[in-house]
Amino acid sequence: MNKHLKESIQWLLIMLPYFYLANIWQQLPSRVPIHFNFEGVADNWSGKNFLLFLPAGLGVFVYCLMVALPYIDPKKKILQMGDKYTALRFIFTFFFSLLSVYLLYVTKEGGMKNPYLLIAILGLLFALLGNYFQAIRPNYFIGIRTPWTLDNEQVWKKTHQLAGRLWMVGGLLITLLAFVISGNAALAIVFTSLVVVMVLIPVVYSYIEFKKEKKLLN
Repeated sequence: MNKHLKESIQWLLIMLPYFYLANIWQQLPSRVPIHFNFEGVADNWSGKNFLLFLPAGLGVFVYCLMVALPYIDPKKKILQMGDKYTALRFIFTFFFSLLSVYLLYVTKEGGMKNPYLLIAILGLLFALLGNYFQAIRPNYFIGIRTPWTLDNEQVWKKTHQLAGRLWMVGGLLITLLAFVISGNAALAIVFTSLVVVMVLIPVVYSYIEFKKEKKLLN
């Protein structure tokens, strides 16, 4: 698949929320819910024109950001990822476009009766990102960016090897549990707990590995 075709597909993906929004526009009231609590009940509203920016514009923002990152990366390491970064861009574009469509659907329905689909989408995103963690070069924008991974390339590599496996397993577990756990509050607690574990373990591990590397150098 050539470069121009890949970019065209991504633009089609980021336009999907706008196609869907155009289709439901006449069904929407002048004021629409834009935020929901843990029980899926709307607790904040805005004029429906707001939907043109959020959530419909999420895909556009993420796409533009991902295009710009390699050129503003001080270390220029993102450019060295080549096709891996292109695949990563596609994953982000796809999932944020899918998320935008889902959020627009929830807005149209006036409430999030069961957030399992949203949690499942986020779980799959974590799992796919984990699959690409080992390919991410040290940079200031993507990955487990701690003072210790950014200071030592070996620590970065080891941390992302661990985080990659952890995020893949954790993401798949989140997706599975989204369809098993009943109750919005329980699902929110499980989701939050797993995400904290997935983030905290690599951060602590990076510090431990940094100390080990420093001892070896001394």
